[in-house]
Amino acid sequence: MKQLSRDDVIKALPGIDDATVAEIIGTGATVDEFTEARAWLANDEPMINDLRPLAQGRVRELVDILSELDQDDDEPGPAGPGSASAIS
Repeated sequence: MKQLSRDDVIKALPGIDDATVAEIIGTGATVDEFTEARAWLANDEPMINDLRPLAQGRVRELVDILSELDQDDDEPGPAGPGSASAIS
């Protein structure tokens, strides 16, 4: 199995910061484990319906890291120029 590289992570998650790339690679995950973690986040229902066990080990670590990224994207940031709240 191929170890996950910086290029693999950046191709899958454009715009990701270097610290998070390092955290993901630091799990020691393989490309297959990374792909599985992303599949769990995309939609866990089909995976459960296939009777797959819930994510464990490195896949679980990756799911946790990637879900934090999703939460960060959902949080509202400060109003910047051009945003509706900055125009009021």
